[in-house]
Amino acid sequence: MIKITFCLSIFWLGSLWGTQSALATGTKTQNIENIVLQIGIIQRLGAPPLDDSDSTIEKVTIKSTPGDSLQVKLDTAPTKIETQQVVLKVDFTPLAQPKLEEKLILSDRSTFETAEDSANSWKKLGIEVEVAQPGRWQVWAKRDVYQSPLVRRWLLQSLEANGYSTPYLDTQVLNQEPKITLEIDGQAYNRDQVEITSSKNLVKVNTTNNPEADRLYGGSLKLQPNAHGEFTLVNHVPLETYLRGVVPHEIGANAPPQAVAAQTIIARTYALRNLRRFAVDDYQLCATVHCQVYYGLNDTNAISDRAIAKTAGLVLTYENELIDALYSSTTGGVTAGFEDTWDGVQRPYLQPVIDAPQPVWDLIKYPLNHESTFRRFISLTQGFNETGRTGVFRWHKTRSIADLNQDLRTYLDKTRHPLADFTTIESMQIQARSRSGRILALNIQTDKGELQLHKNEIRSALEPPRSTFFYLQPTYDQAKKLNGYDFIGGGFGHGVGLSQYGSYNLAKLGWSAAQILAFYYPQTELKPLDDTIVFWRDDSPESISQK
Repeated sequence: MIKITFCLSIFWLGSLWGTQSALATGTKTQNIENIVLQIGIIQRLGAPPLDDSDSTIEKVTIKSTPGDSLQVKLDTAPTKIETQQVVLKVDFTPLAQPKLEEKLILSDRSTFETAEDSANSWKKLGIEVEVAQPGRWQVWAKRDVYQSPLVRRWLLQSLEANGYSTPYLDTQVLNQEPKITLEIDGQAYNRDQVEITSSKNLVKVNTTNNPEADRLYGGSLKLQPNAHGEFTLVNHVPLETYLRGVVPHEIGANAPPQAVAAQTIIARTYALRNLRRFAVDDYQLCATVHCQVYYGLNDTNAISDRAIAKTAGLVLTYENELIDALYSSTTGGVTAGFEDTWDGVQRPYLQPVIDAPQPVWDLIKYPLNHESTFRRFISLTQGFNETGRTGVFRWHKTRSIADLNQDLRTYLDKTRHPLADFTTIESMQIQARSRSGRILALNIQTDKGELQLHKNEIRSALEPPRSTFFYLQPTYDQAKKLNGYDFIGGGFGHGVGLSQYGSYNLAKLGWSAAQILAFYYPQTELKPLDDTIVFWRDDSPESISQK
Protein backbone atom coordinates (compact mmCIF):
# COMPACT_ATOMS: atom_id res chain seq x y z
CA MET A 1 0.00 0.00 0.00
CA ILE A 2 2.86 2.38 0.75
CA LYS A 3 4.40 1.68 -2.63
CA ILE A 4 1.12 2.34 -4.46
CA THR A 5 0.64 5.63 -2.63
CA PHE A 6 4.19 6.65 -3.49
CA CYS A 7 3.82 5.93 -7.20
CA LEU A 8 0.52 7.79 -7.37
CA SER A 9 2.11 10.77 -5.66
CA ILE A 10 4.96 10.87 -8.16
CA PHE A 11 2.46 10.64 -11.03
CA TRP A 12 0.51 13.56 -9.56
CA LEU A 13 3.69 15.60 -9.28
CA GLY A 14 4.51 15.05 -12.94
CA SER A 15 0.94 15.93 -13.91
CA LEU A 16 1.07 19.04 -11.76
CA TRP A 17 3.83 20.44 -13.92
CA GLY A 18 2.15 19.32 -17.12
CA THR A 19 5.01 17.14 -18.35
CA GLN A 20 5.25 13.84 -20.16
CA SER A 21 8.25 11.58 -20.73
CA ALA A 22 9.52 11.77 -24.28
CA LEU A 23 9.27 8.55 -26.23
CA ALA A 24 12.48 7.78 -28.11
CA THR A 25 12.28 4.42 -29.82
CA GLY A 26 15.03 5.22 -32.25
CA THR A 27 16.81 7.80 -34.32
CA LYS A 28 17.17 7.13 -38.03
CA THR A 29 20.40 7.88 -39.84
CA GLN A 30 21.02 10.45 -42.51
CA ASN A 31 23.44 10.89 -45.39
CA ILE A 32 26.95 10.55 -43.98
CA GLU A 33 28.22 13.73 -45.65
CA ASN A 34 25.59 15.71 -43.76
CA ILE A 35 26.30 14.35 -40.28
CA VAL A 36 27.85 17.03 -38.09
CA LEU A 37 28.71 16.12 -34.49
CA GLN A 38 28.74 18.45 -31.49
CA ILE A 39 31.81 17.76 -29.34
CA GLY A 40 32.44 19.54 -26.06
CA ILE A 41 36.17 20.22 -26.40
CA ILE A 42 36.25 22.44 -23.30
CA GLN A 43 33.40 21.19 -21.17
CA ARG A 44 33.55 23.33 -18.03
CA LEU A 45 35.01 26.71 -18.93
CA GLY A 46 35.57 28.60 -15.69
CA ALA A 47 34.73 25.64 -13.44
CA PRO A 48 36.88 24.87 -10.38
CA PRO A 49 39.22 21.87 -10.82
CA LEU A 50 37.61 18.48 -10.20
CA ASP A 51 40.74 17.02 -8.58
CA ASP A 52 44.42 17.72 -7.94
CA SER A 53 45.38 16.70 -11.49
CA ASP A 54 42.92 19.16 -13.02
CA SER A 55 43.24 22.91 -13.51
CA THR A 56 40.84 25.77 -14.11
CA ILE A 57 40.75 27.15 -17.66
CA GLU A 58 40.18 30.90 -17.50
CA LYS A 59 41.41 31.97 -20.94
CA VAL A 60 41.00 30.52 -24.43
CA THR A 61 42.61 31.96 -27.56
CA ILE A 62 40.94 31.13 -30.87
CA LYS A 63 42.77 31.95 -34.11
CA SER A 64 42.32 31.54 -37.82
CA THR A 65 44.76 29.58 -39.98
CA PRO A 66 47.16 31.45 -42.30
CA GLY A 67 45.37 33.15 -45.18
CA ASP A 68 41.98 32.82 -43.53
CA SER A 69 39.86 34.78 -41.04
CA LEU A 70 37.26 34.10 -38.37
CA GLN A 71 33.63 35.18 -38.57
CA VAL A 72 32.19 35.78 -35.10
CA LYS A 73 28.44 35.92 -34.49
CA LEU A 74 27.40 37.28 -31.08
CA ASP A 75 24.07 35.93 -29.83
CA THR A 76 21.31 37.28 -32.07
CA ALA A 77 23.37 40.08 -33.64
CA PRO A 78 22.45 40.43 -37.35
CA THR A 79 26.04 40.83 -38.57
CA LYS A 80 29.28 38.95 -38.04
CA ILE A 81 32.61 40.36 -36.93
CA GLU A 82 35.58 39.38 -39.11
CA THR A 83 38.90 38.96 -37.30
CA GLN A 84 42.01 36.78 -37.01
CA GLN A 85 41.78 36.15 -33.27
CA VAL A 86 39.26 35.94 -30.43
CA VAL A 87 40.23 35.71 -26.76
CA LEU A 88 37.68 34.30 -24.34
CA LYS A 89 38.23 35.25 -20.71
CA VAL A 90 36.31 34.02 -17.69
CA ASP A 91 35.61 36.45 -14.87
CA PHE A 92 33.33 36.12 -11.88
CA THR A 93 30.68 38.78 -11.35
CA PRO A 94 29.26 39.44 -7.86
CA LEU A 95 25.50 38.99 -7.67
CA ALA A 96 23.31 41.74 -6.29
CA GLN A 97 21.38 39.09 -4.37
CA PRO A 98 22.57 35.57 -3.41
CA LYS A 99 21.24 32.91 -5.77
CA LEU A 100 20.07 29.42 -4.75
CA GLU A 101 21.50 26.68 -6.98
CA GLU A 102 19.98 23.33 -6.07
CA LYS A 103 19.54 19.90 -7.65
CA LEU A 104 18.03 16.68 -6.34
CA ILE A 105 20.62 13.97 -7.04
CA LEU A 106 18.88 10.61 -7.34
CA SER A 107 21.98 8.49 -7.92
CA ASP A 108 25.72 8.80 -8.47
CA ARG A 109 27.62 6.40 -10.76
CA SER A 110 31.10 6.05 -12.26
CA THR A 111 29.98 5.52 -15.87
CA PHE A 112 27.32 6.78 -18.25
CA GLU A 113 26.10 3.25 -19.00
CA THR A 114 25.24 2.47 -15.38
CA ALA A 115 23.88 5.98 -14.78
CA GLU A 116 21.54 5.58 -17.74
CA ASP A 117 20.30 2.27 -16.37
CA SER A 118 19.73 3.93 -13.01
CA ALA A 119 17.81 6.71 -14.77
CA ASN A 120 15.53 4.10 -16.32
CA SER A 121 14.87 2.64 -12.87
CA TRP A 122 13.75 6.03 -11.58
CA LYS A 123 11.55 6.47 -14.64
CA LYS A 124 9.71 3.28 -13.68
CA LEU A 125 8.58 5.13 -10.55
CA GLY A 126 7.20 7.96 -12.66
CA ILE A 127 10.03 10.39 -11.93
CA GLU A 128 11.27 12.67 -14.70
CA VAL A 129 15.08 12.53 -14.83
CA GLU A 130 18.16 13.73 -16.69
CA VAL A 131 21.72 12.36 -16.76
CA ALA A 132 24.62 14.75 -16.17
CA GLN A 133 28.36 14.59 -15.59
CA PRO A 134 29.60 17.18 -13.09
CA GLY A 135 32.54 14.85 -12.30
CA ARG A 136 31.11 11.40 -11.84
CA TRP A 137 27.90 10.65 -13.72
CA GLN A 138 24.72 11.59 -11.89
CA VAL A 139 20.98 11.16 -12.33
CA TRP A 140 19.12 14.37 -11.49
CA ALA A 141 15.43 14.88 -10.88
CA LYS A 142 14.63 16.91 -13.97
CA ARG A 143 15.14 20.56 -13.13
CA ASP A 144 12.38 22.05 -15.25
CA VAL A 145 9.87 19.61 -13.71
CA TYR A 146 10.90 19.83 -10.06
CA GLN A 147 11.55 23.55 -10.13
CA SER A 148 10.92 24.80 -6.61
CA PRO A 149 12.70 23.96 -3.32
CA LEU A 150 9.34 22.87 -1.87
CA VAL A 151 8.66 20.36 -4.65
CA ARG A 152 12.23 18.97 -4.53
CA ARG A 153 11.96 18.46 -0.77
CA TRP A 154 8.58 16.86 -1.10
CA LEU A 155 9.99 14.39 -3.62
CA LEU A 156 13.04 13.66 -1.45
CA GLN A 157 10.88 13.03 1.62
CA SER A 158 8.63 10.72 -0.39
CA LEU A 159 11.66 8.74 -1.56
CA GLU A 160 13.14 8.50 1.93
CA ALA A 161 9.80 7.41 3.38
CA ASN A 162 9.76 4.55 0.88
CA GLY A 163 13.25 3.32 1.75
CA TYR A 164 15.41 5.05 -0.87
CA SER A 165 18.63 6.13 0.84
CA THR A 166 20.82 7.36 -2.05
CA PRO A 167 19.01 10.56 -3.16
CA TYR A 168 20.20 13.85 -1.69
CA LEU A 169 19.94 17.58 -2.27
CA ASP A 170 22.98 19.37 -3.66
CA THR A 171 22.41 22.93 -2.44
CA GLN A 172 24.67 25.91 -3.02
CA VAL A 173 24.12 29.59 -2.35
CA LEU A 174 25.98 31.53 -5.04
CA ASN A 175 27.33 35.00 -4.44
CA GLN A 176 28.94 35.27 -7.87
CA GLU A 177 28.62 33.71 -11.30
CA PRO A 178 31.00 33.25 -14.23
CA LYS A 179 30.94 35.77 -17.04
CA ILE A 180 32.57 35.47 -20.46
CA THR A 181 34.37 38.45 -21.97
CA LEU A 182 35.40 38.31 -25.62
CA GLU A 183 38.30 40.43 -26.77
CA ILE A 184 38.20 41.09 -30.50
CA ASP A 185 40.57 43.61 -32.07
CA GLY A 186 40.77 45.70 -28.90
CA GLN A 187 37.01 45.67 -28.24
CA ALA A 188 35.42 43.81 -25.30
CA TYR A 189 32.06 42.03 -25.58
CA ASN A 190 30.06 40.18 -22.93
CA ARG A 191 28.05 37.36 -24.45
CA ASP A 192 26.80 33.94 -23.32
CA GLN A 193 26.50 32.45 -26.80
CA VAL A 194 29.00 32.94 -29.60
CA GLU A 195 29.43 31.18 -32.94
CA ILE A 196 32.84 31.18 -34.64
CA THR A 197 33.27 30.01 -38.22
CA SER A 198 35.94 30.33 -40.92
CA SER A 199 36.09 30.08 -44.71
CA LYS A 200 38.41 27.06 -44.58
CA ASN A 201 36.44 25.35 -41.80
CA LEU A 202 39.58 25.28 -39.66
CA VAL A 203 40.15 26.99 -36.31
CA LYS A 204 43.00 26.97 -33.80
CA VAL A 205 42.32 26.74 -30.05
CA ASN A 206 44.84 27.35 -27.28
CA THR A 207 44.23 27.22 -23.52
CA THR A 208 47.82 28.06 -22.57
CA ASN A 209 50.21 30.98 -22.95
CA ASN A 210 52.41 28.94 -25.29
CA PRO A 211 51.71 29.73 -28.97
CA GLU A 212 53.09 26.33 -29.97
CA ALA A 213 50.28 24.62 -28.03
CA ASP A 214 47.64 25.57 -30.61
CA ARG A 215 45.26 22.72 -31.33
CA LEU A 216 43.67 22.65 -34.81
CA TYR A 217 40.01 21.71 -35.22
CA GLY A 218 37.92 21.17 -38.31
CA GLY A 219 34.45 22.67 -38.58
CA SER A 220 33.27 25.54 -36.39
CA LEU A 221 32.98 26.47 -32.70
CA LYS A 222 30.14 27.55 -30.46
CA LEU A 223 30.38 28.93 -26.94
CA GLN A 224 27.25 28.12 -24.93
CA PRO A 225 25.99 27.79 -21.34
CA ASN A 226 25.89 24.32 -19.77
CA ALA A 227 23.79 22.66 -17.07
CA HIS A 228 26.32 23.51 -14.35
CA GLY A 229 26.11 27.28 -14.56
CA GLU A 230 29.33 27.59 -16.58
CA PHE A 231 30.19 27.47 -20.29
CA THR A 232 31.18 24.86 -22.85
CA LEU A 233 33.16 25.35 -26.05
CA VAL A 234 31.56 23.01 -28.60
CA ASN A 235 33.20 21.92 -31.84
CA HIS A 236 30.67 21.36 -34.65
CA VAL A 237 32.58 18.94 -36.84
CA PRO A 238 31.70 16.56 -39.71
CA LEU A 239 31.71 12.93 -38.60
CA GLU A 240 34.55 11.79 -40.87
CA THR A 241 36.69 14.81 -39.89
CA TYR A 242 36.03 13.99 -36.23
CA LEU A 243 37.38 10.48 -36.82
CA ARG A 244 40.69 11.95 -38.01
CA GLY A 245 41.13 13.36 -34.49
CA VAL A 246 40.06 10.16 -32.75
CA VAL A 247 41.46 7.12 -34.52
CA PRO A 248 45.24 7.77 -34.31
CA HIS A 249 44.97 8.59 -30.59
CA GLU A 250 42.76 5.65 -29.69
CA ILE A 251 44.56 2.89 -31.61
CA GLY A 252 48.08 4.36 -31.74
CA ALA A 253 50.13 5.82 -34.58
CA ASN A 254 51.97 2.57 -35.36
CA ALA A 255 49.06 0.12 -35.33
CA PRO A 256 48.73 -2.35 -38.24
CA PRO A 257 46.41 -1.06 -40.99
CA GLN A 258 43.65 -3.65 -40.45
CA ALA A 259 43.58 -2.90 -36.72
CA VAL A 260 43.26 0.78 -37.59
CA ALA A 261 40.40 0.00 -39.99
CA ALA A 262 38.60 -1.99 -37.27
CA GLN A 263 39.10 0.86 -34.79
CA THR A 264 37.77 3.35 -37.34
CA ILE A 265 34.53 1.42 -37.86
CA ILE A 266 34.07 1.04 -34.12
CA ALA A 267 34.81 4.72 -33.44
CA ARG A 268 32.27 5.76 -36.09
CA THR A 269 29.66 3.38 -34.66
CA TYR A 270 30.36 4.48 -31.09
CA ALA A 271 29.99 8.17 -31.92
CA LEU A 272 26.65 7.80 -33.68
CA ARG A 273 25.27 5.46 -31.01
CA ASN A 274 26.17 7.84 -28.16
CA LEU A 275 24.87 11.22 -29.33
CA ARG A 276 22.64 11.49 -26.22
CA ARG A 277 25.40 11.43 -23.60
CA PHE A 278 25.45 15.20 -22.98
CA ALA A 279 21.87 16.08 -23.89
CA VAL A 280 21.53 17.91 -20.56
CA ASP A 281 24.27 20.33 -21.73
CA ASP A 282 22.93 20.63 -25.29
CA TYR A 283 25.82 18.92 -27.04
CA GLN A 284 26.51 15.29 -27.90
CA LEU A 285 29.94 13.94 -26.97
CA CYS A 286 32.99 14.91 -24.95
CA ALA A 287 36.61 14.78 -26.10
CA THR A 288 37.94 12.63 -23.24
CA VAL A 289 38.02 8.97 -22.20
CA HIS A 290 34.45 9.36 -20.91
CA CYS A 291 33.56 9.20 -24.62
CA GLN A 292 36.41 8.81 -27.13
CA VAL A 293 39.68 10.72 -27.04
CA TYR A 294 39.46 13.54 -29.60
CA TYR A 295 42.43 15.86 -30.11
CA GLY A 296 41.52 17.62 -33.34
CA LEU A 297 43.70 17.58 -36.44
CA ASN A 298 47.21 18.14 -35.07
CA ASP A 299 48.36 14.53 -35.14
CA THR A 300 46.56 12.96 -38.06
CA ASN A 301 48.50 10.32 -39.96
CA ALA A 302 48.35 8.64 -43.34
CA ILE A 303 47.43 5.17 -42.03
CA SER A 304 44.42 6.48 -40.13
CA ASP A 305 43.33 8.76 -42.96
CA ARG A 306 43.44 5.86 -45.44
CA ALA A 307 41.40 3.70 -43.06
CA ILE A 308 38.80 6.45 -42.63
CA ALA A 309 38.53 6.92 -46.39
CA LYS A 310 38.36 3.19 -47.19
CA THR A 311 35.73 2.44 -44.55
CA ALA A 312 33.68 5.61 -45.16
CA GLY A 313 30.14 5.05 -43.92
CA LEU A 314 30.71 1.53 -42.57
CA VAL A 315 29.18 0.79 -39.17
CA LEU A 316 28.62 -2.32 -37.04
CA THR A 317 25.02 -3.33 -36.37
CA TYR A 318 22.90 -5.86 -34.51
CA GLU A 319 19.35 -6.37 -35.73
CA ASN A 320 19.72 -3.22 -37.82
CA GLU A 321 20.66 -1.04 -34.84
CA LEU A 322 24.12 0.40 -34.22
CA ILE A 323 25.86 -1.73 -31.61
CA ASP A 324 27.10 -0.42 -28.29
CA ALA A 325 30.62 -0.26 -29.73
CA LEU A 326 32.62 -0.53 -26.51
CA TYR A 327 36.34 -1.25 -26.55
CA SER A 328 39.33 -1.14 -24.23
CA SER A 329 43.10 -1.29 -24.28
CA THR A 330 43.60 -4.82 -22.98
CA THR A 331 41.23 -7.61 -21.91
CA GLY A 332 43.70 -9.77 -19.98
CA GLY A 333 42.91 -12.83 -22.08
CA VAL A 334 39.10 -12.87 -22.10
CA THR A 335 36.60 -10.17 -23.01
CA ALA A 336 33.94 -9.19 -20.49
CA GLY A 337 30.20 -9.29 -20.98
CA PHE A 338 28.38 -5.97 -20.84
CA GLU A 339 26.62 -7.02 -17.63
CA ASP A 340 29.97 -7.98 -16.05
CA THR A 341 30.94 -4.30 -15.96
CA TRP A 342 27.75 -2.21 -16.06
CA ASP A 343 24.11 -2.40 -15.10
CA GLY A 344 21.64 -2.36 -17.95
CA VAL A 345 19.95 -4.42 -20.62
CA GLN A 346 22.11 -7.28 -21.85
CA ARG A 347 23.82 -6.87 -25.22
CA PRO A 348 23.91 -10.32 -26.90
CA TYR A 349 26.96 -9.35 -28.97
CA LEU A 350 28.97 -8.26 -25.89
CA GLN A 351 29.69 -11.62 -24.30
CA PRO A 352 32.90 -13.27 -22.99
CA VAL A 353 35.30 -14.41 -25.72
CA ILE A 354 38.72 -15.96 -25.08
CA ASP A 355 41.08 -13.36 -26.55
CA ALA A 356 43.39 -15.67 -28.51
CA PRO A 357 43.74 -16.61 -32.20
CA GLN A 358 43.69 -20.33 -31.32
CA PRO A 359 41.84 -22.08 -28.48
CA VAL A 360 43.80 -21.87 -25.23
CA TRP A 361 40.92 -22.26 -22.77
CA ASP A 362 37.39 -23.71 -22.82
CA LEU A 363 35.22 -21.08 -21.14
CA ILE A 364 32.10 -23.25 -21.33
CA LYS A 365 33.70 -26.13 -19.43
CA TYR A 366 35.77 -23.93 -17.15
CA PRO A 367 34.03 -20.60 -16.46
CA LEU A 368 36.08 -18.16 -14.42
CA ASN A 369 33.49 -17.45 -11.73
CA HIS A 370 35.23 -19.83 -9.31
CA GLU A 371 38.25 -18.39 -7.49
CA SER A 372 40.54 -21.39 -8.01
CA THR A 373 39.72 -21.56 -11.73
CA PHE A 374 40.27 -17.84 -12.11
CA ARG A 375 43.70 -18.04 -10.46
CA ARG A 376 44.68 -20.89 -12.75
CA PHE A 377 43.65 -18.83 -15.79
CA ILE A 378 45.45 -15.69 -14.66
CA SER A 379 48.67 -17.71 -14.32
CA LEU A 380 48.60 -18.42 -18.08
CA THR A 381 50.62 -16.02 -20.22
CA GLN A 382 51.21 -17.66 -23.62
CA GLY A 383 49.08 -17.94 -26.75
CA PHE A 384 46.89 -14.89 -26.17
CA ASN A 385 46.52 -11.92 -28.49
CA GLU A 386 47.98 -9.65 -25.80
CA THR A 387 50.86 -11.90 -24.74
CA GLY A 388 53.96 -9.81 -24.12
CA ARG A 389 52.14 -6.54 -23.38
CA THR A 390 54.14 -5.81 -20.26
CA GLY A 391 52.29 -4.16 -17.42
CA VAL A 392 48.83 -4.41 -18.94
CA PHE A 393 48.25 -8.04 -19.98
CA ARG A 394 49.39 -9.23 -16.53
CA TRP A 395 50.16 -6.99 -13.56
CA HIS A 396 50.90 -7.14 -9.83
CA LYS A 397 50.36 -4.12 -7.60
CA THR A 398 50.84 -3.74 -3.84
CA ARG A 399 48.93 -1.23 -1.72
CA SER A 400 49.23 -0.58 2.00
CA ILE A 401 46.19 -0.43 4.26
CA ALA A 402 46.94 3.25 4.92
CA ASP A 403 46.80 4.02 1.20
CA LEU A 404 43.72 1.86 0.65
CA ASN A 405 42.03 3.71 3.50
CA GLN A 406 42.70 6.99 1.70
CA ASP A 407 41.47 5.60 -1.63
CA LEU A 408 38.24 4.35 -0.13
CA ARG A 409 37.61 7.41 2.02
CA THR A 410 37.92 9.71 -1.01
CA TYR A 411 35.47 7.56 -2.95
CA LEU A 412 32.95 7.36 -0.11
CA ASP A 413 33.14 11.13 0.40
CA LYS A 414 32.37 11.70 -3.29
CA THR A 415 29.41 9.33 -3.20
CA ARG A 416 28.15 10.55 0.20
CA HIS A 417 28.28 7.06 1.67
CA PRO A 418 27.29 6.75 5.36
CA LEU A 419 30.55 4.90 6.17
CA ALA A 420 32.76 7.72 4.83
CA ASP A 421 33.95 8.44 8.38
CA PHE A 422 35.49 4.99 8.87
CA THR A 423 38.99 4.77 10.34
CA THR A 424 40.49 1.68 8.75
CA ILE A 425 39.82 -1.26 6.47
CA GLU A 426 39.89 -4.53 8.40
CA SER A 427 39.51 -6.95 5.49
CA MET A 428 38.57 -7.21 1.82
CA GLN A 429 37.03 -10.25 0.16
CA ILE A 430 35.83 -11.01 -3.35
CA GLN A 431 32.20 -12.04 -3.00
CA ALA A 432 31.19 -12.83 -6.60
CA ARG A 433 32.69 -13.13 -10.07
CA SER A 434 31.18 -13.38 -13.54
CA ARG A 435 32.01 -16.27 -15.85
CA SER A 436 34.52 -13.97 -17.59
CA GLY A 437 36.33 -13.61 -14.24
CA ARG A 438 35.35 -9.99 -13.61
CA ILE A 439 34.57 -9.13 -10.01
CA LEU A 440 30.87 -8.46 -9.54
CA ALA A 441 30.97 -7.76 -5.81
CA LEU A 442 33.81 -6.92 -3.41
CA ASN A 443 33.09 -6.88 0.33
CA ILE A 444 35.08 -4.45 2.47
CA GLN A 445 34.91 -4.66 6.25
CA THR A 446 35.76 -1.43 8.04
CA ASP A 447 35.82 -0.56 11.72
CA LYS A 448 32.45 1.20 11.23
CA GLY A 449 30.73 -1.56 9.26
CA GLU A 450 30.75 -3.48 5.99
CA LEU A 451 30.15 -2.13 2.51
CA GLN A 452 30.03 -3.75 -0.89
CA LEU A 453 31.47 -2.40 -4.14
CA HIS A 454 30.06 -3.60 -7.45
CA LYS A 455 31.57 -4.03 -10.89
CA ASN A 456 33.26 -0.92 -12.31
CA GLU A 457 32.83 0.98 -9.02
CA ILE A 458 35.73 -1.11 -7.70
CA ARG A 459 38.08 0.67 -10.10
CA SER A 460 36.64 4.03 -9.07
CA ALA A 461 37.12 3.34 -5.37
CA LEU A 462 40.60 1.80 -5.25
CA GLU A 463 43.81 3.00 -6.92
CA PRO A 464 45.60 -0.27 -7.78
CA PRO A 465 43.31 -2.28 -10.07
CA ARG A 466 43.66 -1.51 -13.76
CA SER A 467 40.60 -3.67 -14.35
CA THR A 468 38.19 -5.80 -12.31
CA PHE A 469 40.06 -8.88 -13.54
CA PHE A 470 42.19 -9.61 -10.46
CA TYR A 471 42.45 -11.48 -7.18
CA LEU A 472 43.58 -10.31 -3.75
CA GLN A 473 46.46 -11.57 -1.63
CA PRO A 474 46.68 -10.10 1.90
CA THR A 475 50.12 -9.06 3.18
CA TYR A 476 51.16 -9.04 6.84
CA ASP A 477 53.84 -7.42 8.95
CA GLN A 478 56.20 -9.29 11.29
CA ALA A 479 53.55 -9.30 14.01
CA LYS A 480 51.17 -11.01 11.55
CA LYS A 481 48.99 -7.92 11.39
CA LEU A 482 47.33 -7.09 8.08
CA ASN A 483 49.28 -4.25 6.45
CA GLY A 484 48.04 -4.32 2.87
CA TYR A 485 46.99 -6.29 -0.19
CA ASP A 486 48.57 -7.49 -3.41
CA PHE A 487 46.34 -6.99 -6.44
CA ILE A 488 47.23 -9.67 -9.02
CA GLY A 489 45.41 -9.45 -12.31
CA GLY A 490 45.30 -8.69 -15.99
CA GLY A 491 43.86 -6.28 -18.50
CA PHE A 492 43.59 -2.51 -18.67
CA GLY A 493 40.13 -0.96 -18.80
CA HIS A 494 36.66 -2.45 -18.70
CA GLY A 495 37.50 -5.32 -21.06
CA VAL A 496 34.21 -5.20 -22.99
CA GLY A 497 34.28 -5.62 -26.77
CA LEU A 498 37.38 -5.09 -28.90
CA SER A 499 40.83 -5.25 -27.35
CA GLN A 500 42.99 -2.66 -29.05
CA TYR A 501 46.21 -4.56 -28.35
CA GLY A 502 44.47 -7.79 -29.29
CA SER A 503 43.51 -6.34 -32.65
CA TYR A 504 47.20 -5.57 -33.25
CA ASN A 505 48.04 -9.25 -33.05
CA LEU A 506 45.14 -10.43 -35.18
CA ALA A 507 46.01 -7.88 -37.87
CA LYS A 508 49.63 -9.03 -37.86
CA LEU A 509 48.38 -12.60 -38.36
CA GLY A 510 46.60 -11.46 -41.52
CA TRP A 511 43.07 -11.01 -40.22
CA SER A 512 40.95 -8.39 -42.00
CA ALA A 513 39.12 -5.62 -40.18
CA ALA A 514 35.83 -7.46 -40.78
CA GLN A 515 37.24 -10.66 -39.25
CA ILE A 516 38.58 -8.77 -36.23
CA LEU A 517 35.18 -7.16 -35.63
CA ALA A 518 33.33 -10.48 -36.04
CA PHE A 519 35.68 -12.04 -33.46
CA TYR A 520 35.14 -9.39 -30.77
CA TYR A 521 31.46 -8.68 -31.56
CA PRO A 522 29.83 -12.00 -32.50
CA GLN A 523 26.37 -11.95 -34.14
CA THR A 524 26.93 -8.46 -35.54
CA GLU A 525 26.76 -7.30 -39.15
CA LEU A 526 28.98 -4.79 -40.92
CA LYS A 527 26.84 -2.43 -43.00
CA PRO A 528 27.07 0.82 -44.97
CA LEU A 529 25.26 3.58 -43.10
CA ASP A 530 21.82 4.24 -44.60
CA ASP A 531 18.46 5.60 -43.52
CA THR A 532 17.15 2.19 -42.36
CA ILE A 533 19.68 1.77 -39.56
CA VAL A 534 18.59 2.90 -36.10
CA PHE A 535 21.20 4.78 -34.08
CA TRP A 536 19.89 3.75 -30.67
CA ARG A 537 16.71 2.26 -29.23
CA ASP A 538 15.69 3.70 -25.90
CA ASP A 539 15.59 1.04 -23.17
CA SER A 540 13.57 3.18 -20.78
CA PRO A 541 10.37 1.53 -19.48
CA GLU A 542 7.93 3.84 -21.25
CA SER A 543 9.73 3.29 -24.57
CA ILE A 544 9.80 -0.50 -24.15
CA SER A 545 6.08 -0.50 -23.43
CA GLN A 546 5.48 1.04 -26.87
CA LYS A 547 7.48 -1.54 -28.81
